Amino acid sequence: MASELSYLTGFGNEFTSEDPRCPGALPVGQNNPQKCPYGLYAEQLSGSAFTCPRETNQRSWLYRIRPSVLHKPFKRLLLSHNNLGHDWKDNEPNPNQMRWNPFDIPESGNVDFVEGLHTIAGAGDATTRNGIAIHVYLCNSSMVNRCIYNSDGDFLFVPQQGGLSITTEFGKMDVSPNEICVIQSGIKFSVEVAGPSRGYLLEIFDGHFTLPNLGPIGANGLANPRDFETPVACFEDRDETDYAVVCKYQGQLFTAQQGHSPFDVVGWHGNYAPYKYNLAKFMVINCVAYDHADPSIFTVLTCQSSKPGVAIADFVIFPPRWSVQEHTFRPPYYHRNCMSEFMGLVYGGYEAKHGGFMPGGASLHSMMTPHGPDAVCFEKASSGALLPEKVAVGSMAFMFESSLSLRATRWAVHESGKVDYDYHDCWQSLRKHFDPDARQ
Repeated sequence: MASELSYLTGFGNEFTSEDPRCPGALPVGQNNPQKCPYGLYAEQLSGSAFTCPRETNQRSWLYRIRPSVLHKPFKRLLLSHNNLGHDWKDNEPNPNQMRWNPFDIPESGNVDFVEGLHTIAGAGDATTRNGIAIHVYLCNSSMVNRCIYNSDGDFLFVPQQGGLSITTEFGKMDVSPNEICVIQSGIKFSVEVAGPSRGYLLEIFDGHFTLPNLGPIGANGLANPRDFETPVACFEDRDETDYAVVCKYQGQLFTAQQGHSPFDVVGWHGNYAPYKYNLAKFMVINCVAYDHADPSIFTVLTCQSSKPGVAIADFVIFPPRWSVQEHTFRPPYYHRNCMSEFMGLVYGGYEAKHGGFMPGGASLHSMMTPHGPDAVCFEKASSGALLPEKVAVGSMAFMFESSLSLRATRWAVHESGKVDYDYHDCWQSLRKHFDPDARQ
């Protein structure tokens, strides 16, 4: 998607932004004057408790035409097909390797982003602010006179097919496949699409995404802070008879009516704002001598738990890169992990699977469930010439990794019609190579 929008750059910065149509919209020297410029209302949006340490305290002040409180009472949003929710506990646990074929995008009718949300898996509880949920969105039309905000947590978007034009209270973002965006809890947004659209969502109930610590890598590398982009203020003063504000609250959808567009923020300042990032800008770290480094070197964003180094959720990518290791089995190693691994594919193919794992599909390798390269990949990588080779060309696979034990929803397992029940077959032709008389 070609974009002509302007952005502020940096990660976690203290930003200020005014719509150029109203210069001087931000008060000078204070947040909440008796009278704001242009007759605006001052409103604070808190992304953390007031008393959080300064390094983790997140909030923004918005100067808007009408305050957010101007709406009618919320009521349950009744959809003909509602597949969004936190009902994974109602489904049977399943420790098997699971894989889904590409999820279908609606071909008839008008299905917008809200109606196209489907929950795949999750763990924890939004009411105690501890856990995550993984969703897909499958839509073919834009949201009209409707916005949504998430009271349960933050959304990380991974578009797979079709670009998104997202209007937020802070401004507008265009997000294309091979880009991601994060919209934090409480921020209202509306999604426009140009055609059939599909993508993945990672939702975190506790904390916010941060950049991973680099340790011995040093000051630079992986996702550089300067490459993150935040929208600039862009208001609309638009009255509507019935504008719907949708709220995701404790896993359910509610809706309230109001008589105006919520995107009426003329200026804002703070460090709690949505942002986007182009995955092509990721500075890849990889082995240059021997062995296969752990995939944590491909972490773009992380949400840490209270245990040092243990993530509630990591967003990890497997981008194009050079593979040059000597006397090494170069594909991802066989693995049993204390973390849950959900994978998706934006485009291309995944290097460790010969086939079956397709763009728009997914896989889930649960905690301590074995996984690794299929038989075709193993045989090829065990006997091929170890020449310098660029891998994952024309491909972008990613992983949502979590220290929580994920469980798939009833829709994902029983109703989506996309479960690949033959997934385990990709490992069944792995042969025994053991020979007690041959050390090598």
